[in-house]
Amino acid sequence: MRRVIIDTDTAGDDTIALLMALHHYKVEGVTITGGNVDFDQQVENALYTIQVAKPKEYVPVYKGYEGPILATGDERHRTVEDVHGEDGMGGAHFPKAKQRPETGHAVDFIIEKVKQYPGEVSLLAIAPLTNIAMAIKKDPSIVQLIPHLYIMGGTNNTLGNITPAAEYNFWVDPEAAKLVLHSGIPITMVGWDMCIKYSIMDDGDHEEIKKIGTAGSQFFTDINRVVMKFNKAVHRLNGTTHPDTLLVAIAADESLMTMSNHYYVDIETKGELTRGYSLVDLNNRMNKKPNVRVCEAVDRDKFKNSLLEMLTTII
Repeated sequence: MRRVIIDTDTAGDDTIALLMALHHYKVEGVTITGGNVDFDQQVENALYTIQVAKPKEYVPVYKGYEGPILATGDERHRTVEDVHGEDGMGGAHFPKAKQRPETGHAVDFIIEKVKQYPGEVSLLAIAPLTNIAMAIKKDPSIVQLIPHLYIMGGTNNTLGNITPAAEYNFWVDPEAAKLVLHSGIPITMVGWDMCIKYSIMDDGDHEEIKKIGTAGSQFFTDINRVVMKFNKAVHRLNGTTHPDTLLVAIAADESLMTMSNHYYVDIETKGELTRGYSLVDLNNRMNKKPNVRVCEAVDRDKFKNSLLEMLTTII
């Protein structure tokens, strides 16, 4: 099986993406970045999700950076409990998992694993890119050893989800996103625009998933209760969104991605209104070398089937 590290701010759809990664990959470890909800809660959510999946091999969880690269003092980024529930799990308040986090730092773990298996460990980034950026800063030699980095983040010339201009993961730490996108690692970006076009699970889909009747389908139902209401009220979307799961599913089977192109992509870090905006230069107006493969279309039915198949296996 292909080796991956999944970097996550575990809440809501991150948990389903983690289940998807455990289903398809040899997950060397899970690293936690500050993002969706309280940091320690994110750690607990990752540990509990692994317990739900019951992997055959031990999957360590490492704590990373709790806030953006340029955060100072007591400065905290905006978390989104209104989207995912106060526990990040749809208000399910699951019990603590038996497994505990490791004592080492996520950045050191990323560097160590990439060097242990040169050219074999891909990164699945479904959180702000702080940990990955800091790993690159600490040891730039890893850039040549990472075969691929799959990023859920940004938008391709469309509306954001945290501000009109920006997607949440890039908005929280735009400096980290800028550093990573210009690192030289082969990158595939799946943006928020792909999520709202191809990953929405409506009421009918939820009924179908509930009827599967496994521990996996019940977990899916439990963690999506709050985001279903939020999406209908705020984003005017008729269902739950699954950007992180879509990213992991595409990484596992690229045939899900029916259209993609390489573009020059950059991140706005200073804009008064556009912090975290991802510039995707579709027409090469900037005359710069493309640095990111951008996903532009997905086989929605194939994605849904991959999700249902995975939830069926978790008993």
